[in-house]
Amino acid sequence: MCEYCGCQSLASIDELTREHDEVVRLISHLRPAQQDGDVARMAEIAREIAAVLGPHTQVEEHGLFPAMAVDFPEQIAALEAEHRRIEAVLAEADDATTPSDPAWPHRLMEAMAMLRDHILKEQDGVFPAALAVLGTEEWEAVEKIRAEAGSTLPQPPA
Repeated sequence: MCEYCGCQSLASIDELTREHDEVVRLISHLRPAQQDGDVARMAEIAREIAAVLGPHTQVEEHGLFPAMAVDFPEQIAALEAEHRRIEAVLAEADDATTPSDPAWPHRLMEAMAMLRDHILKEQDGVFPAALAVLGTEEWEAVEKIRAEAGSTLPQPPA
């Protein structure tokens, strides 16, 4: 994804970006599962995506977004609303169950298309703007939330 503004030099943004990359990788496995009619596999992938997004969303909504909402209230509210719509569809596959609603695979694919667009909005808009707008205290708050939320991804080699 994006590397033009230097925002990935911040550990917080780098981790959010790595999570985006993992989510995009997981999304790429949905189409073959859908084509095979393998709804159970789609549900498994949905759970994997939700696991990555859990701490990711915490960092955004409790660290990054509140600081950004001061300058960009409508944009942040729209991103949070997208989080809710995406989470609702992913939640249908919670608890190792395969959704029985025959429309769920279609809803999942629509939600994942929204998620891909959402990721681009964050990486091309929110992250570079955060680099320009946030001060040390805000970044420290984001780092504190990350420490509390953790991550499902392995740490990159040093």
